Amino acid sequence: MADFPIVVGINRTQDGSIAVAVGESGMYSLQKERVSRREHHWGRLGDLPDRYVPAMPLLKERVDLVVEGYAADTEIEHAGAYEQETRQALGLGDETPIVMVSSHLSHVYGAFHPSPFDEAAGLVIDARGSRIGDLVEQVELPPDANEDLLEVASYYRCARGRIECLAKQFWDGDWARPAGLGCFYVLLAEVTWPGSEGDGTQVMELAPFGDPDALGLPDLDVRGHEVHIPPAWTELFRRSGASGEEPRDEEFRRAGAFGGDSGGGEFRRAGGFAYEPGGEEFRRAANLAAAGRRAFERALLQVVAWLHAETGLDALAFSGGTALSASANGRLIRESPFRELFVPPAPHAGGTAVGCALYGLAACLGVRPGFRWTDDFLGPDRDEPEIEAAVRGLPVERPEDVPPDLPGGLPGDLYVERPADLTATLVTLLESGRVVGLYQGRSESGPRALGHRSILGDPRDPDLQDYVNFEVKGREWFRPLAPVVTAEHAERIFELDRPSPFRQYAAAVRPEYRDLLPGVTHVDGTATPQTAERERTPFLHALLMAWHARTGTPVLANATLSGPGEPPAETPEHAIQTLRETGLHALAMPPYLIRKRAEPPLPGA
Repeated sequence: MADFPIVVGINRTQDGSIAVAVGESGMYSLQKERVSRREHHWGRLGDLPDRYVPAMPLLKERVDLVVEGYAADTEIEHAGAYEQETRQALGLGDETPIVMVSSHLSHVYGAFHPSPFDEAAGLVIDARGSRIGDLVEQVELPPDANEDLLEVASYYRCARGRIECLAKQFWDGDWARPAGLGCFYVLLAEVTWPGSEGDGTQVMELAPFGDPDALGLPDLDVRGHEVHIPPAWTELFRRSGASGEEPRDEEFRRAGAFGGDSGGGEFRRAGGFAYEPGGEEFRRAANLAAAGRRAFERALLQVVAWLHAETGLDALAFSGGTALSASANGRLIRESPFRELFVPPAPHAGGTAVGCALYGLAACLGVRPGFRWTDDFLGPDRDEPEIEAAVRGLPVERPEDVPPDLPGGLPGDLYVERPADLTATLVTLLESGRVVGLYQGRSESGPRALGHRSILGDPRDPDLQDYVNFEVKGREWFRPLAPVVTAEHAERIFELDRPSPFRQYAAAVRPEYRDLLPGVTHVDGTATPQTAERERTPFLHALLMAWHARTGTPVLANATLSGPGEPPAETPEHAIQTLRETGLHALAMPPYLIRKRAEPPLPGA
């Protein structure tokens, strides 16, 4: 092994992903969806040679160790085929080890080791981790445990050099009797958004429109570190035909987790809870979302209090798909006994490839990881020549402003400029009401835009949210946009007492700013702010400073650079396609600005 090890981590399950640890501190990560252009794309055979190797040049270098992560789906049955494919795709000899790590252990390695803490409690909650028979960590098992039980929650005491599992909640995998907060989260999402694959983002954002008491549903049953789902909830899930399983085909989607149709189709037709954009159906879905979010957050606070009592530590590292709930994370900051909270920017399964790579460094090679999640720009390197190649052939408006090898005068719907002051040009566009994409540098590894793959707009515009949701993103009308604010001004505008570089926490917009910022203030008066710092996001911070100087507002609205139903843009070509196919008015790809000859109407026009 050379002076600096290269460790590859691969997540073979939902939100398939790969990470490459370069030495103690370097880290690259890429989700499969970014190259396949299919959201939440599951890991499959063929990913490494067909998706990852072409997209990540580092994979052509010498690799010292590969760590693969699996959960309780069928992919682990193909572990032998995966190993053979990995050795061939990466050119590995028999002397290069390939090891497996269980799901929750990869989660906690990816949450604690990159955190700022020297010691912390660790918490992982999702729907289905690994089987007991596949665990690679020591934990006390219940007396009646068998190897097919699944981990659904794991509780840890973490320190540099040691991660100790204190307890786990297990589940038998039968969706007719779900258990744990992760199962509850997934089923709640699938009742309101059938076929959502358990992504609860819409549910949590819909909840403020509902009445949590309207349906008379109870809190969840919390017993120490275990969460159990009362019959009132399981019956609702059963009647709705909700399925927590991987939706492999349409027949499986129709059958649901409870066998046959389970009355699900009839129940939906007779007044179920599937989301509709208005009317009685909207009210029912919102009321269920409100009841579900309240039950989820109350139970989460209880198990977190249990973990605090067990560890007596001040800091918590929280991961798993449920850690994507900004509302719940905000309540943990305000109400839990922990003083500090770290949620990685990719806490869901897509982030476990980073955990796999860090497990390889720390547990297998004995190297103390130096990587810290100070920013989330972990995608493949993107340089100016690559951007030039993407814009080559686009018409140019002012040939003297662009390199001589970029031809102009070609027919087309777009044209490219190279402004002398790109920041000032963007401020002018945004002030005029235009909605602008921003593409620069390495992509965010997590699902939230943080200034490298962003859509930006004027948060003072009351029509902005509808415009972005309908004309750009093609999504539900109530979905909020996120504010990005200079760190220097964050506390003045939001009830935020700490940096929030990954917009993982919901916080109240201070009352005096709610009417001034309608584009980013949710119906309950909250927002999910990103704090921008000069050191971490220099171009975005400079843009915000120029925007503040022009308008008196240090806030812009921010959404992920993607079109309807798409993952974030990964390559320059993806970004240009998003500009072409949506209501975006322009796309900044520093140092270039790409604009439309025939612009869409402005928001509210």
